[in-house]
Amino acid sequence: MAFGTQDEADEVMNEINMTPLVDVMLVLLIIFIITVPVMKHAVNVDLPRATNQAQDTKPQTIRLSIDAQGLYYWNESRVDEANLSEMLKNEAAKTPQPDLHIRGDRDVRYERVAQAMASAQHAGLRKIGFITEPKN
Repeated sequence: MAFGTQDEADEVMNEINMTPLVDVMLVLLIIFIITVPVMKHAVNVDLPRATNQAQDTKPQTIRLSIDAQGLYYWNESRVDEANLSEMLKNEAAKTPQPDLHIRGDRDVRYERVAQAMASAQHAGLRKIGFITEPKN
């Protein structure tokens, strides 16, 4: 047990150890050397040009009604089933494509509504909706 002189072990270091600092700086330098060329590669994208002209063309809405007897009505006028598919094909060819709103009577067989939907889909119409009446 020596309580005397341990000056050699307790001596305070007056200099900063530079080796860890240099190691960190070299690692950061290598990271930047690798990542900078990667960041310079760009993908050329041809973006669309915006115009300040308002779009005047709004798609029209076609109301296809089916009454209790299974008869079709195109915008409130009677149409035969044979003419319906031809009319749907003509409307599907338009740009912009019109919206088709199907309104079925409460007492009509679902088969008639399904036939109208299948004809519209086969003609190429994409915007098909249903009109219902709320309960009172």
